[in-house]
Amino acid sequence: MKTVIAGALGECVHVAGVSRFLRLAERAGWRTVFLGPAVPVEKVLEAARRVLEEAGEGDEVLVGVSYRLTPETGERLLGQFAEEAADLHEAGVRFAFGGTPPVAERAARLGFFERVFDGSETADEVLAYLKGQAVQPTEADFPQTTIERIRWKSPYPILRHHFGLPTMEATLAGIEKIAEAGALDVISLGIDQDAQENFFHPERQDPRRRGAGGVPVRSADDYRALYRATRRGNYPLLRTYSGTDDFIRLAEMYVETIHIAWCAIPIFWFNRMDGRGPWDLEGSIREHQKVMAWYGERGIPVELNEPHHWGMRDAPDVIYVVSAFLSAYNARAFGVKDYIAQLMFNSPAGLSDKMDLAKMLAILELIEPLAGPDFRIWRQTRTGLLSYPVEENAARAHLATSIYLQMALRPHIVHIVGHTEAHHAATAEDVITASRMARRAIENAMGQPDMTRDEMVQERKEELVREARLTLDAIRSLAAPGVPDPWVDPATLTRAVALGVLDAPQLRNNPYAPGKIVTRIDERGACVAVDPQSGRPLSEAERLRGVVG
Repeated sequence: MKTVIAGALGECVHVAGVSRFLRLAERAGWRTVFLGPAVPVEKVLEAARRVLEEAGEGDEVLVGVSYRLTPETGERLLGQFAEEAADLHEAGVRFAFGGTPPVAERAARLGFFERVFDGSETADEVLAYLKGQAVQPTEADFPQTTIERIRWKSPYPILRHHFGLPTMEATLAGIEKIAEAGALDVISLGIDQDAQENFFHPERQDPRRRGAGGVPVRSADDYRALYRATRRGNYPLLRTYSGTDDFIRLAEMYVETIHIAWCAIPIFWFNRMDGRGPWDLEGSIREHQKVMAWYGERGIPVELNEPHHWGMRDAPDVIYVVSAFLSAYNARAFGVKDYIAQLMFNSPAGLSDKMDLAKMLAILELIEPLAGPDFRIWRQTRTGLLSYPVEENAARAHLATSIYLQMALRPHIVHIVGHTEAHHAATAEDVITASRMARRAIENAMGQPDMTRDEMVQERKEELVREARLTLDAIRSLAAPGVPDPWVDPATLTRAVALGVLDAPQLRNNPYAPGKIVTRIDERGACVAVDPQSGRPLSEAERLRGVVG
């Protein structure tokens, strides 16, 4: 039995913080006793002694007191409280304090309270304390695998953010700052393009490209150094790109050096089709499937960072949904046990919130039947890469409102895309600031209305599910005789792109895709395919007749 007793001490009547503390305590499994506002010292101690008398062996008793008035008065009152509670302290009762920063500073000086809160803490930090995290935490206090961390932090999502600066020195210093601030649960290393493509081929590297797009890691020891930088603060996990060549060699190194949190690999991208790797389309699909299987065999989660690549190239919502289904389907087929479904909002940028939410619900409806004891689905949401305004205040508002909307899906992971995205690569200070905004949006959203039940959202979701099934049937029809499963067959998937069953406007003049599809944001705020001549919206059945007959 764990019991927490809490109230506002002396003449203080401000109990909003006390109430919030007790709600979090209930989530962490504590029995709570609320004493109310303006509680005399002796009344608090009487309640604590009563609970202690009833406690059995191994039971825990925690007393939380708050004071939010004059610091000088508070210091005297808390000194009296500490003196009169000395016997309870010796008997094993724990004590915590919460108040304004000036009062909290004086409370900390007393050395009596095991934890002092000044109001700057986030809800998940308070929850971590209530779940048993030490005052001076060590690595053992923070789960070091993705799934354990998700479960430990529930009901709040774990947070990740992309980070990588053009030099190793700046990136190492930045990771240390982010970890010390406890800003993230997962740091996604942004490594430069040469490292992604040519890590094991120094002869192919171009010194003029060093640091282009991220940190220029050039050895396994560089990765080990980056991992060591995380061993402080809240001990965040690390993950990074799966690369665009030598996939299994990179995977082996990532597991050994940074204990990679999860793998992220596409189906159709990071090859010659998008100019980011040496493989042709069909060959890269085969390689990506091998990577899924490799991580699946080792019980490491896998994310397919696939659908948003279509969305960022202005593909219609239905193709986004189809690619998300194919991602989950391929992950399961190749032995992944823990699948991270990436759900990037605001992609393309002009979508309305209703249509964006409907699209994500359609994805979940299609992939959830795939789940089972050997295939667990974890929801990860994020803000669209291309959706941020340049102006800083507008960008901050966009980050907060986008994450608030994402919380309608109750994600397990929130990938924070920093508010500086449209202007510059995030510094450590930018990452910390973005995480604070994200945490507040998440806390506010814990009591939000259920936006998924909106009538227009549900109608669009059903429409997308119907249309996506037509597209999936069309892909199946392209398979050669004897192909047992067209949705995982690289030749069939390649043909789907080549013919335009899967297509996007920004693939025009691409050697692997026609790029003939034309899309528009309609009056609902949905991204739909339209007739190139008239601009009339096309149903998926109409569009597919023009592609496969």
